Amino acid sequence: MQSEYQLTLTPQTLDNAKPPARAVLEQALAQVGFIPNMYTVMVNSPGLLKTYLDGYALFRQQSGFTPTEQEVVFLTISRENGCEYCVSAHSLLAEIMSKVPPTVTDAIRDGSPIPDAKLAALSEFTRIMVVNRGLPRRGDVVKFLSAGYTEQHILEIVLAIAVKTLSNYANHLFHTPLDSKFASRSWRDPRQRADGGRQAVLPTT
Repeated sequence: MQSEYQLTLTPQTLDNAKPPARAVLEQALAQVGFIPNMYTVMVNSPGLLKTYLDGYALFRQQSGFTPTEQEVVFLTISRENGCEYCVSAHSLLAEIMSKVPPTVTDAIRDGSPIPDAKLAALSEFTRIMVVNRGLPRRGDVVKFLSAGYTEQHILEIVLAIAVKTLSNYANHLFHTPLDSKFASRSWRDPRQRADGGRQAVLPTT
């Protein structure tokens, strides 16, 4: 999804960034190993990118979710927000880095059932948290906990939503071009209308 208005701020790299932005890009390079297009635009607000990097790292290190579960959470949030850049990137990262089966990533991308009961419960609860703005119903929480998760996991999903909201919204505003290394898993939001808008998706809970 892309916003009607596209921000015109210039992408920042290690070659042209001013000291505050350069320091955050150096952190990104050390943390990820390269600087994705998404980071070059987000760093126009150094605080935005640094908050993203720090929150992302903490979720990866301390959430208590397995690498596969982490990717399910990130993919579900990005898909619900219609972020074509993040769904594309996390699809590849999930399969290459976290060894998530394509059947799982494809299900999330397509909005179809996930062929794993626990991961399906995780994805659905994450979706509910996004759609209902952090206001799940009691029954939603009971189902999530019954699937083997904990109340702490709920807070970690809140962290993931905060992190991905930063990147998803920035990509909407910048119309961030997808890096070539993610191109093989490029994704387009099937809910997009022919005129470029997005169809209304009503909560099912």
